[in-house]
Amino acid sequence: MGDVPRRRLVMLDVLAALVFALLPQVAVLRPDLGGEVSDGTVWLLSLSTALPLVARRLWPVPVFGSVLAAACVALAVGVGPIPFLATAYALYTVATTRRRRPGRSAVFIACLCAAGAVLLTATGGQSYQGGTRAVQVLFGLLVLGVTWAAGSAVRERRESTRRAIEHAAEQAKVEERLRIARDIHDVVTHSVGLIAIKAGVANHVVATHPEEAREALKVIEDISRRALRDMRATLNVLRREQDGGARNLRPVLGLSDLPTLVRTAEAAGVRVDLRSLGAEEPPDGVALSAYRIVQEALTNVAKHAAPTGCRVHLTAEQGTLTIDVTDDGPGPGHRPTVPGGGMGLVGMKERITAHGGTLSTGPRPGGGFQVLATLPY
Repeated sequence: MGDVPRRRLVMLDVLAALVFALLPQVAVLRPDLGGEVSDGTVWLLSLSTALPLVARRLWPVPVFGSVLAAACVALAVGVGPIPFLATAYALYTVATTRRRRPGRSAVFIACLCAAGAVLLTATGGQSYQGGTRAVQVLFGLLVLGVTWAAGSAVRERRESTRRAIEHAAEQAKVEERLRIARDIHDVVTHSVGLIAIKAGVANHVVATHPEEAREALKVIEDISRRALRDMRATLNVLRREQDGGARNLRPVLGLSDLPTLVRTAEAAGVRVDLRSLGAEEPPDGVALSAYRIVQEALTNVAKHAAPTGCRVHLTAEQGTLTIDVTDDGPGPGHRPTVPGGGMGLVGMKERITAHGGTLSTGPRPGGGFQVLATLPY
């Protein structure tokens, strides 16, 4: 399939070469030679300007130089400026393929050619019989100038389009990497953080309270299985597997999945008061972002303040979903803070920025920490 357009281009160049070889033979297109130049010489010069055009896409600059030299010889012996049309055909390939720094040369040359055309028209007359040698040279230069300006404009337009496509592709790569980082962070950090907390509890009480240690291990098992399931679903989405069919289709996580999230947080020592108000149902994208924001907020509470109390209030009204996650601060028997973190708040900000919302985080005057976010829809 790739050879079909190439063959068509070659056939187009062959046809153009044939046309440019025949043009100088048309009597009305050339000055009266007065028998000074034989038909054989005219044919020879015509073929010299036309035949190299077949290879103009392979060697643009050599072909242009060859055709230009033949056109200059044809002009010198009196054939006229018609061979410069073939030169312009070869020059167009040079102008569209030669890479150089973009500038204003195309506009400048176009304006210069326009001025030359006006001058040529103003000095012409009804008695024109092919024009003087100077007029023919000017005509040739005008044809080459217009061709160079058009080719340069096309090349700069292509370069601009190529740069725009490359920039869009690079931007898409960056956004995809950020999305993958957020998804992996949401699944891994939440689950691993809770596992680390419960493993610490089990290790601390295994000798004195084996039943409590056994309960912590059950929580770890449950969280691990859920993490593996979520990770597998996330990887399936990222890989965009086409052979899974309906078996890999899962509902998008949303506000209806918050009770499961709350139970996981409670297993880590966070007493959660979950309230959701409003008759409106946010779109799936907003609901998923809200789920991830609450997930990250509860993970931070479990890591930095458990055991403690926490309130998760969501309100959907007038096209805005408001998320308020507030904890009471570290309670009695607070465990050491799990090391690491910082990426969660970055992920929150990125998700909220994508929806045009707002985010406010920080400690409360009376103790505790608050995450307040709004997601318009």
